[in-house]
Amino acid sequence: MGVSEELRALAEVVDRLSARFPGLSREHIEDVVQQEHRLLDTGRVRAFVPVLVEHAARDRLAR
Repeated sequence: MGVSEELRALAEVVDRLSARFPGLSREHIEDVVQQEHRLLDTGRVRAFVPVLVEHAARDRLAR
């Protein structure tokens, strides 16, 4: 997965989470997604990063 594909996938993650958590601001959701992405940004295998970010961000937002 290239950088542009990963960024596009993360934008889609924000869209899905925004729909799932309409009571939270999009900016807050973007911040959480970015924080979770930074935690995984050093890995060499990139294919699953957006999925892992989405799961971690969804869990944090649900709290």
